[in-house]
Amino acid sequence: MTKNELARELADDFELPRRQVIELVEAILDRITQVLKSGDKVQLTPFGQFKIRDRAARVARNPQTGEPVNVPAKRVLKFIAGRSLKEAVGTAKAGRGAKKSAGAAKKSAGAAKKSAGAAKKTSKAAGGRKAAAPAKKSAAKKAAPARKAAKKTRR
Repeated sequence: MTKNELARELADDFELPRRQVIELVEAILDRITQVLKSGDKVQLTPFGQFKIRDRAARVARNPQTGEPVNVPAKRVLKFIAGRSLKEAVGTAKAGRGAKKSAGAAKKSAGAAKKSAGAAKKTSKAAGGRKAAAPAKKSAAKKAAPARKAAKKTRR
């Protein structure tokens, strides 16, 4: 979206003259630029914040020749998106509860794969006959020695 498209949509939404909305958008952008030039941050609470960071001078390497190159110090503009913007776009990190439940789901899925793999290996060791998947953990534990024996015979 360009500045003119934004102004056009805002003019339609608020039923204002387009020329007036363009002046407002330009004034807002000019004010943000002036504040950032002075070194302050601009914080638009639900949206995010703009900051100026100072990067120190450093020595880098030219990837083609490998020789050191001096990189001078400079000021860098940084934008940090707010939580509501991240959620709207779909890039927000999950909360603590979601991480734990996702980790538990991965662990249970991994355990199911392991028990299915054990059943396949025991059926191969039994001469290719299909065996039923173990219903309980104790049955899976009994299948473990058979797997070890099968591995020793393959080598």
